[in-house]
Amino acid sequence: MGCGSYTSSDWAKLKDSRKISEHSNDRDIFKKTKMDPKFDPKYINVREAWDNPDHPESTPIILGLDVTGSMGYLAAEIAKNGLNETMMKLFSTKPVSDPQIMFAAMGDVVDDAPLQVTQFESDIRIAEQLMDLWLEGRGGDSPEDYPLLWYFAAKHTVTDCFRKRGKKGYIFTIGDAESHKTISAQDIKRVFSDSGKMYTIEELAEMASEKYELFHIHITSHSNSVPQNIGSALPGRVMRISPRNIELIPEVIVSALLMHSGKTMDEVLKNWDEKFRPTIAESLSDLKLEDKSGSISF
Repeated sequence: MGCGSYTSSDWAKLKDSRKISEHSNDRDIFKKTKMDPKFDPKYINVREAWDNPDHPESTPIILGLDVTGSMGYLAAEIAKNGLNETMMKLFSTKPVSDPQIMFAAMGDVVDDAPLQVTQFESDIRIAEQLMDLWLEGRGGDSPEDYPLLWYFAAKHTVTDCFRKRGKKGYIFTIGDAESHKTISAQDIKRVFSDSGKMYTIEELAEMASEKYELFHIHITSHSNSVPQNIGSALPGRVMRISPRNIELIPEVIVSALLMHSGKTMDEVLKNWDEKFRPTIAESLSDLKLEDKSGSISF
């Protein structure tokens, strides 16, 4: 997987073929009424991000979207605008080499579809698979289970980025709730068909961090403060953004990648429209990242 190249013209054709406009909502875009088995981690041994002639130095990027409760607007925004904007900004700013994107739909362990994962792709199949995910829209209670994605990334992905070059990929989870503090062995078995043990959120973050740089974007629907257990599991890696500014999520993601590569806040903000810089800067204000020289960039 991961061959081909993403183009804005292919994106325009896909939007046209699926009759997606600025007025489309989540129900207009996401037509599935149940989880497709090809996205069910129970049936997936491994997702692979391989180098190939089109992308000789692949960088895996996993984008996990909370699809519980009222969060359908987030998935709709990413599908309508955010994905294309993210890809175009990745190409224009080049924070990483040869990006290969996997999407994940994240819910609650009690859901019928607690987690769904696409393939790593580099062309329009990124968008096609995103739109084939099921927006279950449930969520058993206020805490969700974003760490299910960390478990999958740690246990069920293989990347040339890490295997051949010893470099980490990236995971961005996006949601508006805190996470459960633990994932039980029974839930691991039900969701992944894996035998194992109970994991704490901190253990799962540590596992995934072996191969990926982890970030979380907290949608401040309920509170402006970072959920305590996510902040504990990902110190210095949580960003905040309000629902009214979610169209700037692509800039926030690319900015985090640029800052991780060693760029300063001032250097990063110069890439964006001046009127959006204060909002982006506020979202990035809690990041604490070591650049290549070993110093800390805020």
